[in-house]
Amino acid sequence: MLDQVPPAAGTARAAARPARPGQIMAALDLGTNNCRLLIARQSGAGFQVIDAFSRIVRLGEGVSQSGILAPEAMDRTVDALKVCAAKMQRRGVSLARAVATEACRRAANGAGFVERVKDEAGINLEIITSGEEAQLAFSGCMPLLMPEHPNAIVFDIGGGSTELGWLSLKPGQAPRIIAWHSMPVGVVTLTEEFGIEAPEGADRLAFYEEMVAKVADHLAPFAQAIGAHRLIAGGQVQILGTSGTVTTLAGIKLGLPRYDRALVDGSYLNYGDVERISTRLAGQSLADRSQVPCVGLDRCDLVVSGCAILTAICRQWPIGRLRVADRGVREGILMSLLTGSMSHHPHRSGIA
Repeated sequence: MLDQVPPAAGTARAAARPARPGQIMAALDLGTNNCRLLIARQSGAGFQVIDAFSRIVRLGEGVSQSGILAPEAMDRTVDALKVCAAKMQRRGVSLARAVATEACRRAANGAGFVERVKDEAGINLEIITSGEEAQLAFSGCMPLLMPEHPNAIVFDIGGGSTELGWLSLKPGQAPRIIAWHSMPVGVVTLTEEFGIEAPEGADRLAFYEEMVAKVADHLAPFAQAIGAHRLIAGGQVQILGTSGTVTTLAGIKLGLPRYDRALVDGSYLNYGDVERISTRLAGQSLADRSQVPCVGLDRCDLVVSGCAILTAICRQWPIGRLRVADRGVREGILMSLLTGSMSHHPHRSGIA
C-alpha cells in the first residue's frame, strides 16, 4: 500500500519568510510517548542548537483502546509543555512551530487538548497529518544519507505509528520522497495490544516472534509496492532509522554506560547486532531490562515492542547495515523555518 507522496514543503500554501540572520527558532514535537523541544540560532545556511528538552510524557497511553487522551496523560504533558514555554521565553524565541502527531490525531478529544495547551501553557500546538510528519522526519534525517547509494529506505518508529519512506538520491539534488507509508503500529500501541511481558509461563522469545510477525503483516503491502529487492541485491539501497528504539540499541551496541547523542547519531548497526540485542532484551524480565544501560526504567516496558518493529523492518529489507539517526521531526521543522519552505505558515512565535 502506497500513501500519496506528501507535497514538497512550500507547495500547499504560500511560503513563510525565511529566518533572519541570528534569529532564535524553536521546534517542538509532541508525540505519543515523548515531548521534545529544540531551540536553535540561525547561523549561515544552517542552525546552531542552543537548548534542548526531552521528557517521556506517555500522552497516548490507552488511546488505542479508549479513543481518547486520558486526564493523567494530558496533565503530565501540559506540565512538560509549560517547561518548554518557559525555555522558549527565556531564550527569546521569535520563530517557532509546535506539532502534535499520532496520539492527538487518533484521540476524539485531541482538538480540545490543543485548546487546553494554548490556554495553560501558551503554546500554539498544531495537529499535523501523517504525511506532514513523514515529510518533517525524513527531511530532518536527510543529511545522514550517503550519496553513493541512489535509493534509501528511511523510517521513524513512533509511539502510535511508524512512518516509512522510499527515497531517491540523485547527484546535485536534494533527496526526493518517492513514496511513504504510515503504519498504525508504534511502541505504545504494540505494547498495549500484546502486554508489557509475555504471559506467565509462556516462552518469551516465542511471544516476541508473534509481535514481529504482526508488524511484518503491516509492512508487507508497502514492501510489495516499492519493490526494492532487486535494487537491494545490487547494493543500491541504504537504510536509515530514527527513533528511541534505534538509538537505544546503538547505545547498547557501543557499550555506553549512559546514552550519548554525539556517539550515537550517524553510527551504524549491523543487522546481526539488531537481532542479537533484540533477542537478548526480549528474553529478559522487565526488572532485568530496567538495569540495562541506555534502557533503564524509562524504556524498559516499551523497548521490546520497539525491537519487534525494528526487527520486522530489517528482515523485510535485507540490506545488512542500518544507519542510526538521533534526529527527525524537530530538525525537519528547524530546516523549514530556516528556509521559509513551510507547507503552511509557522507561528512567528510558539507562545500564544
